[in-house]
Amino acid sequence: MNRLSSAGTNLCRQSAQRLPCKSRTGLRSLASVPKDATTPYISGDSTHFGFESVAVEEKEHRVRQVFENVADSYDVMNDFMSGGLHRLWKDYFVDLTSVANMARAVRNAPSTTNKLAILDVAGGTGDIAFRMAEASQIVERSKSSGEDPVSITVCDINTEMLRVGEQRARERFGNAILDESKSLSFQQGNAQSLTNFENDSFDLYTIAFGLRNVTDVDMALREAFRVLKPGGRYMCLEFSQVSDAMLRQVYDSYSFHVIPALGEFVANDRPSYQYLVESIRKFSNQKELLMRMEQAGFQHIKYTNLTGGIVAIHEGWKPFS
Repeated sequence: MNRLSSAGTNLCRQSAQRLPCKSRTGLRSLASVPKDATTPYISGDSTHFGFESVAVEEKEHRVRQVFENVADSYDVMNDFMSGGLHRLWKDYFVDLTSVANMARAVRNAPSTTNKLAILDVAGGTGDIAFRMAEASQIVERSKSSGEDPVSITVCDINTEMLRVGEQRARERFGNAILDESKSLSFQQGNAQSLTNFENDSFDLYTIAFGLRNVTDVDMALREAFRVLKPGGRYMCLEFSQVSDAMLRQVYDSYSFHVIPALGEFVANDRPSYQYLVESIRKFSNQKELLMRMEQAGFQHIKYTNLTGGIVAIHEGWKPFS
């Protein structure tokens, strides 16, 4: 498990928790705000943009503007905001995908028609895709045979984030992986409407720190289900809600007093980071998101808390029938 094999694992991971598929009652937000996951994520003409109420059609534009503002400083700010923890969270997330084993199995299969197709949504700057590219060894393949049954598609709504991601990919891996083997590609697309992709196209769908920025989470989950192949796996890494009262108090104080100030100091952009902090508090808690995944059709759903629930990994599978 590389860097998380010892102290990192103890710091990041709490025990995986499962929600039985039939358990639909008695759930409360860990912030003590009652929610009903059986109701649509969006109802009516307004929704939240952080703590602000905005028209549904306005949120996508506002979120797009946030990430255009932060694209060039996004990775630096992640280090400042999390003290580098985001790297451990992402490492562990990619370890859980088992992409290295899947890539090895596909390449060793006797049939040349076997493929491993991965879609990384809201992955503009490439943090998750690059880790999967290295784990699956598509970089080495692009420099040798130039052909590979493994492909990773990065999809993001924001062209600035994609620009930064593709530039980083070329600097890090060279051009062959993008221009020759084309085992890594970048495409603009909306998580709510993945019109570039056909039904049953991908074996693995990942989304890291992007789902809470989607206007309609239910629609994004349904689209994820649609583009996954039967037997495909959905994995989401996202900020969640802390259950321990003392940790939550410290975390909230840091979030609201330190992170926006860091945004102003490092990126000269306090409002964007104020939104990011507020968006975490407005997003579904762990159990609510599980229920929304179930409603979208996913089975064998579970979540794993990291760092006391500051972030959580949710996963589920698209059934074969």
